[in-house]
Amino acid sequence: MLSDRQFQLIHAVIDEYIKNAEPVGSVEIVAKYNLRCSPATIRNEMAKLIELGFLEMMHTSSGRVPTKMAYRLYLDQMMEERELPVLQEVALKQRLWTNRFEFEKLLRESVLALSEMSRSLAFATTEDGFVSYAGAANILDHKEFWDIDVAKQAFALLDEYHLLERVLDNAANQGDIKTLIEEEIGIEKLGRCAIVFTEYSAGKRSGKIGVIGPSRISYPEIIPSVKYTKRLIEELGGSW
Repeated sequence: MLSDRQFQLIHAVIDEYIKNAEPVGSVEIVAKYNLRCSPATIRNEMAKLIELGFLEMMHTSSGRVPTKMAYRLYLDQMMEERELPVLQEVALKQRLWTNRFEFEKLLRESVLALSEMSRSLAFATTEDGFVSYAGAANILDHKEFWDIDVAKQAFALLDEYHLLERVLDNAANQGDIKTLIEEEIGIEKLGRCAIVFTEYSAGKRSGKIGVIGPSRISYPEIIPSVKYTKRLIEELGGSW
């Protein structure tokens, strides 16, 4: 059982890490979040959360970063999805409308739009092995992908349909929006990454659409974007 303070602290550390991609220290947490305690108290609580597996230190003098356990808690109990602006929804539907009679073009435009909304690497698959992705330049905005081997592995995953499907199957028992975080992906080089995706069914066509990014991806923004893109694919591609 976590105390209210520990619960709030995990939330604050994740929010701060998502924003800045830097290990989080006690001083900035006290300065930015209303936890009503001293930096020394926060350091003690962080030490307890490290023991419990919710935080970790990259090295002895660094701040703390969330673990997969922390992100899971965040997704299950803390996160509040942000609504897409109505104008953005309308613009996206208009953008996809012209391709509604050509499914692969519809899927391609959906992936392009999702990559722009999420500022991540977006992808879509079909049941017959077609894979489209966009936003390759976006992942280089995230320092987790500055290691060339990590970036190469992300692209290799999207170039190999059967490998991608095996990875996505690791989330088979989850709900509508599925997430794979760090070691759940099952590929060592993607151990600081996350995949957020969903399955679509449009007439006779089905597949998956989602994004790949760092594990500190902005889940409150990404998840609504993935949901709405899926909805449009099913609505506009439903006659196929």
